Amino acid sequence: MPSTLFVPGRTELSGNHTDHQKGRVLASAIDLGITAQYEAISEPCIHISSEGFDPFEVKLSQLQVRPVDFGKPIALVRGVAAAFQDLGLSIGGFEASLTSTIPVGAGLSSSAAFSVLIGKILNELYNDGTIGPWVLAGIGQRAENYHFGKPCGLMSQLVCALGETVYADLKIRKVEIIHQDFSSMGLTLTLTDTGGSHAGLDTSYARIPADMRYVANLFDCGVLADVDPEAFWAKGWDSSNRPIRRAMHFFNENERVPAFRDALVAGDGNACIRLMNESGRSSEILLNNIVTSSTGDTKLASGLEKSKELLDGIGAWRVHGGGFAGCVQGLMPSDYFPVYKKEMEKVFGAGSCRAVHLV
Repeated sequence: MPSTLFVPGRTELSGNHTDHQKGRVLASAIDLGITAQYEAISEPCIHISSEGFDPFEVKLSQLQVRPVDFGKPIALVRGVAAAFQDLGLSIGGFEASLTSTIPVGAGLSSSAAFSVLIGKILNELYNDGTIGPWVLAGIGQRAENYHFGKPCGLMSQLVCALGETVYADLKIRKVEIIHQDFSSMGLTLTLTDTGGSHAGLDTSYARIPADMRYVANLFDCGVLADVDPEAFWAKGWDSSNRPIRRAMHFFNENERVPAFRDALVAGDGNACIRLMNESGRSSEILLNNIVTSSTGDTKLASGLEKSKELLDGIGAWRVHGGGFAGCVQGLMPSDYFPVYKKEMEKVFGAGSCRAVHLV
């Protein structure tokens, strides 16, 4: 008899591109995710079938990195199994049938949820459920970094593994579970899929951690979280330099995250709106993860501009997740959401704008 497992997607609230620098993040599991019906098999192979996609299999004797599979789900399965093996954990064959309520390309970390799901199945079937969320998250991150070809940080995998609203300081590996939702403040959190494609964005995404590491290296550090903020600001940098602007964003954003956590815990809706807007403007002006010359896609920029028109003085709007394409996140009074949804869907299509509920 197959077992059932659910792993949620996640929404980032604060900490845009801080996690790959071991910074602070505030993010939450949401009520959308991936459900698996799975069972062990004797064959040393993992069989995956998923509604709307072609089935595939991974042989457990062939777990090497394959660049030809970068960006494909098969790479994540291979990467998770390889990480288990390298850590001395047990692996074995299984077959799983998946259904997902996470919209493809919507920036809700479907790849992180998928990699954590594969890890949780191997944990339950072959490791007696003894592997903790930090390890499962690290395995998922490793699969994305090396096998999937995405130089992401740990935020998404950790939130998907924990299934909670989470404040995390990745430098010191500190996690706080937050028991609060925006609905108690009379606010609604939204995501609008602007329809832009993530295809061809790997280089643009990878430049962000590379630029930040370049600045960290100037201080003989590997990541910006290890750089003394006072020492950084004392340099009086020229903000016309892209790596410097991105480092500025990191240090400002890293201070905003605990402030946003405190506002969320306190139920201070006005502070949450202000901090989300500060994060959004920093991502646009300093991080520059809205438009990329590699695709020329301006749908995300259009979504932000439309949201500004609708929410300025009322709510907040910001790029969600990695950027360059995908979703606009909004936070607004709940009674205004129907108006916002109607106007955004005039531009981006029916069903493009949805309310998101924190777990």
